Amino acid sequence: MIGDVLRSMRVYQWTKNLVLFAGLVFTMKFLDGPYVRDTIAGFFLFSLAVSGMYVLNDILDLERDRLHPVKSTRPIAAGRLSTGAAAGWSFALLAIGLGGSLLLGLRFGGTAIAYVSLTLIYSLFLKQVALLDVVTIALGFVLRAAAGVELIRDRASPAGEAIILSPWLLVCAFFLALFLAIGKRRHELATLEADASRHRASLGAYNSRLLDQLVAVVTSATVLAYSVYTIAPETVSKFRGRPLYLTIPFVLYGIFRYLYLMYAEDKGGNPSEHLFRDRPTLINVILWGVALLVILYWPEG
Repeated sequence: MIGDVLRSMRVYQWTKNLVLFAGLVFTMKFLDGPYVRDTIAGFFLFSLAVSGMYVLNDILDLERDRLHPVKSTRPIAAGRLSTGAAAGWSFALLAIGLGGSLLLGLRFGGTAIAYVSLTLIYSLFLKQVALLDVVTIALGFVLRAAAGVELIRDRASPAGEAIILSPWLLVCAFFLALFLAIGKRRHELATLEADASRHRASLGAYNSRLLDQLVAVVTSATVLAYSVYTIAPETVSKFRGRPLYLTIPFVLYGIFRYLYLMYAEDKGGNPSEHLFRDRPTLINVILWGVALLVILYWPEG
């Protein structure tokens, strides 16, 4: 049973919550012990709350998941984990995750509650509305990034230190998440074909031509937003002229690689799995992170 619970928690999807560390890195607190400790704790607490919503979502989507070739193997859809037991685990995970987040900081806890609320509205209503479904997913990713910043602010507030994160980073997070969400919808549409609208009403409103157009628009917006952030005057001033723009090629390659997986290999259904299973993507993400840390934290002079 524990194995089925862990699978329903989708621990592998906790990689999405690593965006919480963006606040730690870009506010130059990556080498500050108390901030690192709080961010690590916040990552696990936020992830537990997210897992609670994953379990709840599987309960709500039970019948639709049984129509999906992959989701039908999930423990709840397959009948290996009862809905009663799943509901109990969902409540426990949400209570621990949200309760711990509030104890860690009111700003952070409030953002975690906002994320859970948005996810619940998405599961109940918005996932059935074309276009709003992918926009909601992207907004959820922005709340993840904002949670990391609010966690730093909770720690910094007693000392009166002002913590500011460029809105361009939130814009980057939004467009990147939107890009991945649209790619996922395209994969679902291709996989389910005639059963697409039965699995999710919003899929019936999409077609491959529309999704390809959306991919093209969002791809350009993602690269542009990140590039503008790295060369914006406030960014250059904040990081004292450090060449953050040198990380642009990593972002560009990552997007190109995902497009290759989507169009050349008919993948794109689960970005979190591709991060681990596709070696070029994993290596690129690691190199981007290393380059970012070296550029921002290498001692001056």
